[in-house]
Amino acid sequence: MTTYTATYSPEDNKIRIYASSRLDAETYARVKEAGFKWAPKQELFVAPKWTPAREDLAIELAGEIEAEEMTLAERAAMKAERLDNLASKRNREAVALHDHANELSQAFYMGQPILIGHHSERKARKTQERMHGAMSKAVKAEKLANYWLYRAEGVERFANMKNNPRVRANRIKTLLAELRDLQRGINSGHKALELWEKFDTAEKIMWAVENTNGDTLGIPWGVYSKRHETDMLELREKCIAGLKLRTEGPTRKRWIEHILNRLAYERALLGPVARFEGELTPIILQTFARTHGAEKPKCSVVDDGFFLLESPVPLPAHLSPNSWLELSDDEWRDVMQACGYEVPAAKDAKPPILNLDVEKLTYRNPYYKDELIVCRVVHTTKAAYSKVPNYYRGTRLSACGSFRFKTCLARSIDRDAKPHEFVAVFLTDSKAHDLPETLEQAA
Repeated sequence: MTTYTATYSPEDNKIRIYASSRLDAETYARVKEAGFKWAPKQELFVAPKWTPAREDLAIELAGEIEAEEMTLAERAAMKAERLDNLASKRNREAVALHDHANELSQAFYMGQPILIGHHSERKARKTQERMHGAMSKAVKAEKLANYWLYRAEGVERFANMKNNPRVRANRIKTLLAELRDLQRGINSGHKALELWEKFDTAEKIMWAVENTNGDTLGIPWGVYSKRHETDMLELREKCIAGLKLRTEGPTRKRWIEHILNRLAYERALLGPVARFEGELTPIILQTFARTHGAEKPKCSVVDDGFFLLESPVPLPAHLSPNSWLELSDDEWRDVMQACGYEVPAAKDAKPPILNLDVEKLTYRNPYYKDELIVCRVVHTTKAAYSKVPNYYRGTRLSACGSFRFKTCLARSIDRDAKPHEFVAVFLTDSKAHDLPETLEQAA
């Protein structure tokens, strides 16, 4: 009787199945159909990533899924050792073939030529072919040895890269994007169910099929072309059942729970998340909720130290089962810390844009910071400047770094200007700013 052991590794998000003996044809077909592949060196079946279906199959065969004991680094070391052995084998073959080619080359010592028409010609040509063949095989074996060495180094580099803090932080961003995508499907399902409450008659449903986007209401493809032969009330019940499966079905919830577990694992290895100690504002809480998939969250201060977060559809289940959540200041800070959320640091404000009536302005070349570019100032109006295409206008940081000024391609406002000349712009019908101290000193 075949016994099974199933494991899961959060490092690579893979499920592995170990079998004590060869699988029967039916079980092998099910395992293969689920996406598992046989790894002969490790003697196991491995899936490229976790899915609910693969998890169910592994539990059915093994009874439970255990934690993978072998780490990614250990597995990479084993693979690197196998590749090193292959490289050594190919290197030995290259040396042997090279030596054999040298032995055959002794027949042509000191440049002995092949004697045309002599009885030794045939043997000499055969020896020459064998020598060239051995040398070609030696070169090929040497290239293979270098290839396997490169692969071995790559395996170890990949394992080290996976544990890099920066790579782990980027992986967390990817998981959050996947979480938002899954939550977006649930949110759209809730909105569609609200719309279906309005379309309760055959006439209204027909209007919805003809005048709304089918994806918005969860209407299957091909219904529009067959709308006159379709029972509208049955279509409504079918769409509502599909939307309820999307919003309340177990599969999407399992995906979300799995991603949340992976996020917790990655954050634990990255290090503890510091509790936010700055001033808590509704904008911060809205950004936090949106990061975790909330639909158009709005936050407001209801009482001193209490914040109310609301959404037109239910909030993500790991935040609240309702469409609202009211917590105190300290409780919100605890929730953000528990979810591993760090409030982004405030970005430095950009220097102001000044409208200066001067003859010329200087800025640093964005590609060569040590190079200063002097451009003349032209006078124009806001209306004329707004007509300049976006890719021909913009702003430049002054050489002193204390302010910015508007620029544009000279020919976009002056046809007689030089080609490819960029100029600074002074808007005559806008407020003129005072000359900065840096320019006054330069003048």
